[in-house]
Amino acid sequence: MDNLEINTKVKEAFESVLEHSNFELTNETTAKDVDGWESVTHMLIISEIEEKLNIKFKLMDLMNMNNIGDLRRAIEQEINTK
Repeated sequence: MDNLEINTKVKEAFESVLEHSNFELTNETTAKDVDGWESVTHMLIISEIEEKLNIKFKLMDLMNMNNIGDLRRAIEQEINTK
């Protein structure tokens, strides 16, 4: 799976959970930059990404996610260890 496909799936997950697309996801994007991205929706987004990409994040990876770049790195790591 290439970066474009990962980025597309991540964006789709955010749009599905947040029910809007009024945001841009860059590596530096954090929850404070996206309307509706808060603790509860964060876990829903993570679940949606795990389902779409058929992966399961490790707890430590989830705890160390501070921005979209961290999320993308965790996705790549999970895909590469499958």
